Amino acid sequence: MAGKTVTRADLCEAVYAKVGLSRSESAALVELVLKEITDCLERGETVKLSSFGSFVVRKKGQRIGRNPKTGREVPISPRRVMVFKPSAILKQRINSNSGSKSPAS
Repeated sequence: MAGKTVTRADLCEAVYAKVGLSRSESAALVELVLKEITDCLERGETVKLSSFGSFVVRKKGQRIGRNPKTGREVPISPRRVMVFKPSAILKQRINSNSGSKSPAS
């Protein structure tokens, strides 16, 4: 199930090919969109992209963890984490285009 990893350069090239901007303008556009998403998440805002999904920042409180090597308990400090929740449309597209076949075929 190892698929191709899409990079920033791949996104820039796709914008270049489909929108008709120059390569440098396409790269600047992709960077601008990613920066805006990042800035919103840094401020703790939810980024919701219709038909794609939502990036949500959640706060996690302090808890006690365990070092798996030594078994010693260690405190894990409070922090913020980002989670992605795909939309129902994205989930449907992923599952309908997976190309999986039933084992009986």
